[in-house]
This record gives sequence, structure tokens and C-alpha cells, in this order.
Amino acid sequence: MQPLTHAVKTARYRKIDRRFLSLSAKAGDVAGIRDAARGRDVLLTIAFGDAQCLDLQVRLARRLVRHDLHIVADNSISEAAADENRQLCAARGVPYVRLPANPWTVKNPSRSHGAALNWMWRNILKPAAPAAFGFLDQDLFPTQPCDPFAPLQDVAFYGDLRRAGARWYLWAGYCFFRFDAVSHKPLDFGLDWFAGLDTGGANWEVLYRDVDPNALPQRPITAFAVLPGFELRQAYCEWRGSWLHEVGLDGDLSLKAKKREAVLRLLEPALQDSPRSARQ
Repeated sequence: MQPLTHAVKTARYRKIDRRFLSLSAKAGDVAGIRDAARGRDVLLTIAFGDAQCLDLQVRLARRLVRHDLHIVADNSISEAAADENRQLCAARGVPYVRLPANPWTVKNPSRSHGAALNWMWRNILKPAAPAAFGFLDQDLFPTQPCDPFAPLQDVAFYGDLRRAGARWYLWAGYCFFRFDAVSHKPLDFGLDWFAGLDTGGANWEVLYRDVDPNALPQRPITAFAVLPGFELRQAYCEWRGSWLHEVGLDGDLSLKAKKREAVLRLLEPALQDSPRSARQ
């Protein structure tokens, strides 16, 4: 009975997602952002209730990451947190969209993130037709000058690989796509939990299945405990190439404040000394 149960649940999930995708943004100049994104290289961050974290990424991306436009899509639960993010984006000159109420946020964070990505794809990116676009987790920070769009000269898409048995997909926190190579496909940046695929994995059938993952550019990923004297599981962080991933939802949550302080110390040289991005 398991396949039948999975099919029924999947149909119900998709019905809920379709309704969410049809809702209007709570705030933000959607038409203006579409116009600004057209034909350009676009970074897109899904924000979730941590203005300090978002501010760090916005500042570092502006200084270090070659891009044309950085959009923030706010998937925060509380309106107070969303208002902080909105004010931050206004102060930094970053286009901001307050997403509609997400039906999955409390029930399933992975589904919530996937639905947020799909809303932005359906309502902003696809009608805007950028040259290329990339998704970033808000707690992922560049520390050295880089051009994440450069590899798209040779491949249609790339990012950090995740595997589930014989299947693979790109981690939703760092993945980049050339628009002309994927725009005609029925993309779904959600998850396929029944196949063991987290956020972004629902693109397996339409995008990844026939591509050799070994042909895509990769960067080293190293896990480490950011707090001396603590076990990895307690103070988990990652170096993803030269990008620092705080992994805010992992580790001992009672150490969250100390972990943020340690991350800030690691980021301080980049915040103080880094050059501005070559093109914005």
C-alpha cells in the first residue's frame, strides 16, 4: 500500500503548493524587481527571521561576489522579523519581497523552503528571464572574491551536490542555473521526501537524471566545530570552498549565541578588508 499512500500524499502536497504559488506577495515591488532582473545575473536569498545573519550576507556578497542583482525573499514566520528584514534591505538598497503566508513553515521547514523557492521561480525569475540565477541560504557567507556565475559558461547548472542512493541533486543553499538552459523545463525546487531527496531534489526527474554529476564543478566541503573544546555535533559549521556556512539549524541550540560570536570573528577580516564586487 505504500506507493498508493505516497501518491495520495503527493497529490495533496501539490494542491497546497499550487494554492501558495497563486498568492500575491505581502510586500515588495514585484513588477519592478522583474524588470531589474531581466537579462542579468541574479542572486536570490530566502530570508528566515534573522536580520543580523541576512545583513552579514548582504554586506559580504556586495563586497566579494560578482553579480548584478541580489534579491531577498522573506519567508519569516513573524511580521516583526519580516519588518526588520525589510528595513535592512531598504537601508542596503536590496530588492525585497515579503512572501505570502507559507503553509509549510511550522509543519515542515524543508517544504517551506522549497515552496518559497518555487514561488520566486514562478512569480519573479521565470517571467523576468534573467541571464542566470543562483539560490543562497541566508547563513552562507563568502570570505574571498569570487564569481559563482563563471562556471555557467561551460555547464547549464551546478552547485553543491547531495546524494540519496543512486540519485543526486543540488543543495538548495548554493546552486546556480543558466536561464536559457532550464527555463523550458517544469522545474520544482521542492523536495521528494519519499525518494529521500531534500529541498531541490524534486528536480531529479526533469533536470538531473540524465546528467553526470562528476561533470559538474565542485568545491571542497569541510565540517568543523566553530567553538574550541566542543564536539562537532554541538557547534557544527562548514567551510564550503571559501564560503563559511553557519548551519544555524544544526548543533546545540543553547550555544547559538556563542556560535554566532565565533562566526563573526571568522568573518571580521572579510567584513573589514574585502574589495567591492566588480559588478552590481
